Amino acid sequence: MAREFQRGHKAKLSDLTPGTDLYVGVQIAAPGLTFDISCFGLDADEQLSDDRYFVFFNQPKTPEESVQLLGAQAGDTESFRVTLDRIPEHIHKLSFTATVDGAGQMSQIGPGYLRIVAGGEEVVRYAFTGSEFSTERAVMLGDFYRKDVWRFAAVGQGFDGGLDALLKNFGGEVAEEEPAPQPGSAAPPAFAPPAGPAPGFGAPQAPHVPQAPQPPAPSFGAPPGPPQPAVAAPVHSAPTMAAPLAPGTVPPPAPAPAPYGQPAQPPFGQVPGQTPPPGPPPGAPPAGVPQGTPQAGPGLQAALQAYREAPTGQRWTSQNQQLMRADLTVGGTPVLARQGSMVMYQGKVDFGYRGAGFSGRVVGNATGQEMQLMRCTGRGQVFFAEEAAHLHAVELQGDGICVSAENVLAFDETLQHEVRRIEGHGIPGGALFTMMFHGTGTVVVKTRGVPVVLPVTPTTFADSNAIVAWSAASQVILSSQVRLRRNAYPGHSGETVNLQFRGAPGNFIVVQPYEV
Repeated sequence: MAREFQRGHKAKLSDLTPGTDLYVGVQIAAPGLTFDISCFGLDADEQLSDDRYFVFFNQPKTPEESVQLLGAQAGDTESFRVTLDRIPEHIHKLSFTATVDGAGQMSQIGPGYLRIVAGGEEVVRYAFTGSEFSTERAVMLGDFYRKDVWRFAAVGQGFDGGLDALLKNFGGEVAEEEPAPQPGSAAPPAFAPPAGPAPGFGAPQAPHVPQAPQPPAPSFGAPPGPPQPAVAAPVHSAPTMAAPLAPGTVPPPAPAPAPYGQPAQPPFGQVPGQTPPPGPPPGAPPAGVPQGTPQAGPGLQAALQAYREAPTGQRWTSQNQQLMRADLTVGGTPVLARQGSMVMYQGKVDFGYRGAGFSGRVVGNATGQEMQLMRCTGRGQVFFAEEAAHLHAVELQGDGICVSAENVLAFDETLQHEVRRIEGHGIPGGALFTMMFHGTGTVVVKTRGVPVVLPVTPTTFADSNAIVAWSAASQVILSSQVRLRRNAYPGHSGETVNLQFRGAPGNFIVVQPYEV
């Protein structure tokens, strides 16, 4: 009897079946839609480092034939043969995915499943429906992955974007489409389940490769599933952010004070020369609301009014001290952000993995300034946050700023960034390097608590564990006053290594009230 998996369930394959020659069938359909069912062979970093292990309609098998595309059979929209003991060592995961070919959304699909058959017997079935998705055009259904032994996980994770976006997410490159090869009319392998009727709901799946009539499989194949009743798959509209409950205004965040002794230096995170837009006078209705319009009264509406989204039409907007919004429709360029920092988005946004390449990984591992990034593209608004840290959008206009990689949350792809070495004999903990950003664009810096911005003078020192950022033109050297780690001996002051900053007037440093 097959084990029924729910989303997120995992198990060792050896607990499900002793066999290593497996059949994987995927059933998915929706009226008027066609689907691409694929398998990605990923390395230890979950990247498609070898595109020969991307199995789809135009490349039906891997070099050693450990994964083979079999086509539609036994009521399955697509099926695969997976021979676990033939998969090479550098492949750590097999990700089975489904994407909409053309227009459509995953919310339109009817009940579907991914199943595993071994020795003619179905051992696992993971069922899903369109109600679990919304505007996604791709879904990662299930994974075979190595963790000491081969295991299976029911994923069921939706993904905005089609096959190209999914390929980019796994680090692959999108090539121009070529005609699919025409295979011969080979009979299905013996381990496959017998041919059965197509499911009753929705429109029948039109495969990319025409299949010859399939002869009956041997008696030890998996029994065909019972025909399913016709189900009209509901079409769900794309979710959008709810309109405000009542008109009102959100006071803009207070600007940071100007640095001490530097009237001409703009506050940290404010564009040089930019002045905040004037707000409405006290008691006046918001823009666009006629005079005399009743405002929100007491109760739930009034309680939620202070937390409304604050749209400004700008590229980057601070929603509050811990939440930053990026509008990808302004400027039309992608945003690079720390992986996992997205908390919400609106519109059509694609999220892809941004690798640093081999040389970048070597530099990152050696300097401690490596960042795991995701690339946000499309037309919509993305909200970023991380552990309730304070966020500051710093706009660069041809100038530069040095920031520790640990304090970078997101930045415009238009900015250039590189690792810069701090001069000196060494800093405990390996903090010999920092990230320098320069060019035109915005970098979002995160701090623990409200930072202080100080001008650089010949007597400016900062703890290396509390410094967040400084102007790129500043000269940084190690202070010789403190050489030992904290708690080095009884009566020690508890301070570590200090950095001394030097530079012309106009340079600054940013220090947070927290030591990492």
